[in-house]
Amino acid sequence: MFFHGILSVGVANLLFIKTHKNKNMKVAFDISPLKKGHRIRGVGNYTRNLVFWLEKLTRRSDKILIDFVDFSKKNVKLSSYDLIHYPYTDLFFVSLPLFKPAKVVTTIHDVTPLLFPRYYPLGLKGRLRFLIQRFLISKVNAVITDSFASKRDIVKYLGYPKNQIFPIYLGVESHFRKIKNREFLDKIRQKYKLPSKFVLYVGDVNYNKNLIRLADACKNINMNLVIVGKQAVMEEFDRKHPENQMWVNFLEKYDKDPQILRIGFLPAVDLVAVYNLASVYCQPSLYEGFGLPILEAMACGCPVVASKIPAFLEIAKSAVLFMNPLDREDISRKLLLALEDLSVRKRLIVGGFLNVKRFSWGKCAREILSLYTYVYNKET
Repeated sequence: MFFHGILSVGVANLLFIKTHKNKNMKVAFDISPLKKGHRIRGVGNYTRNLVFWLEKLTRRSDKILIDFVDFSKKNVKLSSYDLIHYPYTDLFFVSLPLFKPAKVVTTIHDVTPLLFPRYYPLGLKGRLRFLIQRFLISKVNAVITDSFASKRDIVKYLGYPKNQIFPIYLGVESHFRKIKNREFLDKIRQKYKLPSKFVLYVGDVNYNKNLIRLADACKNINMNLVIVGKQAVMEEFDRKHPENQMWVNFLEKYDKDPQILRIGFLPAVDLVAVYNLASVYCQPSLYEGFGLPILEAMACGCPVVASKIPAFLEIAKSAVLFMNPLDREDISRKLLLALEDLSVRKRLIVGGFLNVKRFSWGKCAREILSLYTYVYNKET
């Protein structure tokens, strides 16, 4: 019921506020991330789940009417709506309206590139677009983000008012679960030629993902590493761009290493099975705004080792084994502990199952609907 954002700004009685307007609230929700390259990445997952749950929760509502609109299409008229929601805000492209046609809510998942400017250089055009986009962000009515850690960074790096930023946790889809069908799991193992024991990583290969140190740590303990994600198997990318240098170095070192297996994007059913087959899941990120794969691994009964960074401390609490992402030896020690100490493994698995119950897409959507109501009713 919108605890994370609203209670943090002291509006404890928000849900008891009655609408002071007689007409229904009309909302336009942008589905353009489902039509572009983000479709199979985190932003697409976020958008797709919200579309499903927002439609489900408002299907019989006579208070909130939501249209799911592709804002990237020409001649889209948004002036007939009371509120519009952009579920993704790229900091370096001008995507928000120059003139607000209605009240605007936007989601900023994190500000990773701003923390590592050396590896995410803007250039002159990029800096100009960022300055315009930052100005447009300053004019929106509310910002949704994934965690309190991300909220603090949005305040620090974008200067957006903290009382207008609302952390709303993401959810875990119900198909992420423990699988007991060993025959099915064996088929998936054979399909992808997975080793009997391995450390798993799921996600992109950007600088902040810290994959070289993870691979080094796995080699230190003679353990296989399996990397899942579309970017992990891409052959064509700009090898001279600073943002890709970490991955270029990774490939130079480990491209032909038989203990480092890259299997690319996986269908949902296969991904769940791979989580179930993994001996340990490891998220070695230097920075994140959330960390959904950590929760997916927990839901599948896989013990987790993760970086001791603010977002992971917030969402995982004591249900993971934390390590220093800058220290290869510490990563190795924590992986060994999670692999070999049965009492630690049991604690992580049980703790993971309990922790992941805090996160659902239904809850996320309900909190967003509460935010819509708050923004709609608030005088500006």
